[in-house]
Amino acid sequence: MFNAITDVEGIKVGHASDFVGYTGCSVILCEQGAVCGIDIRGSAAGTRQIDALSINHVVEQVHSILLCGGSSFGLDASTGVMRYLEERGVGFDVGVMKIPIVPTAVIFDLVFGDHRSRPTPQMGFEACLNASEKVEEGSVGVGVGATVGKLFALSRAMKGGVGTASVATPDGCIVGAFVVVNAFGDIIDNQTGKIIAGLRGEGGLPVFASTVDCLKKGQTKKQFGMENTTLGVIATNAQFNKREITKVAQMAQGGLIKTISPVHTTFDGDLVFAMATGRVDADVNRIGVLAEFVLAEAVKRAVKKADGFGKIPACKDVLKDRKSGSSPAR
Repeated sequence: MFNAITDVEGIKVGHASDFVGYTGCSVILCEQGAVCGIDIRGSAAGTRQIDALSINHVVEQVHSILLCGGSSFGLDASTGVMRYLEERGVGFDVGVMKIPIVPTAVIFDLVFGDHRSRPTPQMGFEACLNASEKVEEGSVGVGVGATVGKLFALSRAMKGGVGTASVATPDGCIVGAFVVVNAFGDIIDNQTGKIIAGLRGEGGLPVFASTVDCLKKGQTKKQFGMENTTLGVIATNAQFNKREITKVAQMAQGGLIKTISPVHTTFDGDLVFAMATGRVDADVNRIGVLAEFVLAEAVKRAVKKADGFGKIPACKDVLKDRKSGSSPAR
């Protein structure tokens, strides 16, 4: 067990990272196919091919999910994933060929790096080539340019990233999560209630200002930025239809609610995909509860593993400063 979404048999994860332009993409491959649903709570989502996830759509399974930086420009990277799968004969059979089904969602990272840099079809292909059962976390792939705590834009923000987690039950059910955390709000440890990454206080002290408290005090800008979105992917080896796996995606949103504050704003494109590979019988509510748990764990891991690249502080920088007794980086 890797404590990763890849603990679900048949799931692999791969990254392609641009550490010059500070963007990237991450693919969750399921070449054997998986029933998939989606739940969108944010008001600024950027997506492609999610119509295939409707319960009324003729397509029954997806073959990968792609998460990208670059805002809407990054959606082009899905062409590379489709090429990779087409070359391997993977996709929805239409007689003359097989068409890969690749639902895609994006985050806005154009401010952290070079706004002219965005994931390309070649990067989508590269991410597939890099896919394996071992998942690298932190500021890689779609998490390269991810940030959190952006009430005052990047001037007092911290670094986000990607994280993963999984849980297995005694009777053989496995539920895993993968997430990129690029939130407007702060990241909360749901076990302690404390902020672990987010809006920094003026002058570095206090370390965290609490976005919610600032909003209560009326400390807002005339216009918030649009550079936010948290994207989650749940995978399970359970056997579900589209309606059931969509319910799992809805319940998994509780993991974001418990660890991101505020969440689901008009400036976030927050959404959760859920995939079922159909290997074991399971109860929808039970899997939904486990999905909420692993998604919350993945969110925390994403910021704890993040790297600020010397541009803005990450969670590990704050912890290092606390141990040394110095003020955190501004």
